[in-house]
Amino acid sequence: MRFHTRKWVKPEDLNANGTLFGGKLLAWIDEEAALYSIIQLENKKVVTKYMSEIDFKSSAKEGDIVEIGIEPVKFGKTSLVLDCEVRNKMTRESIIRVANIVMVNLGEDGEPKPHGKTQIEYVKDRLAQTGH
Repeated sequence: MRFHTRKWVKPEDLNANGTLFGGKLLAWIDEEAALYSIIQLENKKVVTKYMSEIDFKSSAKEGDIVEIGIEPVKFGKTSLVLDCEVRNKMTRESIIRVANIVMVNLGEDGEPKPHGKTQIEYVKDRLAQTGH
């Protein structure tokens, strides 16, 4: 799994127990899944349709750094299914794994639209094809 993003756990990210608030972590995961999908599908109109079971394995404290990893599992006709793992960079423990996040590609009308993608594309390869 490739870890694309790191987040620094700050005081405003904590719950009453003094550890990373689960809702904040889920927002980070949702944002990372959206950004990954937007880049892969080359469309700004992508929405989250589904997240599989969420099972917190460990947590993080103020000052810890967490890494968010995203990996595509399947390219559907209008969707992209992702696997996500978040780990604590300081303790090296896995915090959470969300095995299936379904992102849907939308057209201008807000309805699901086929994206025509079948595999991971890297921006550097796209740039090479256009001569940039």
